[in-house]
Amino acid sequence: MITPRFILLFVDNPAVSARFYEFLLERKPVEESPTFALFVLDDGYKLGLWSRHTAEPATTVTGGGTELAFPVESAEQVDALFAKWSALGLTMLQTPTELDFGRTFVALDPDSHRLRVFFPH
Repeated sequence: MITPRFILLFVDNPAVSARFYEFLLERKPVEESPTFALFVLDDGYKLGLWSRHTAEPATTVTGGGTELAFPVESAEQVDALFAKWSALGLTMLQTPTELDFGRTFVALDPDSHRLRVFFPH
């Protein structure tokens, strides 16, 4: 069986997106060029940011069709991250809300990829 361990987002400007995710993930990219940036995450997962202008084969995809989900340790941490990200000017699609699976909110990255923070019940 193969296991996906790499998330690839098509972005308008990899340098801008790399700075955004560097702050959000609290780590520097391990690789960066004008068309691509790569972050190595916990447990070996990787997040790649590839220029949508140079991707091969060409893509017309933009953000919003998927979510990066960030589980946290408590409902209070959901609220604290919402306050922090709001103060930084991130666009919020959803304020902290109780849903069937737990407490959550949704923000957008610079390319309108959805970022869900949640504490599961």
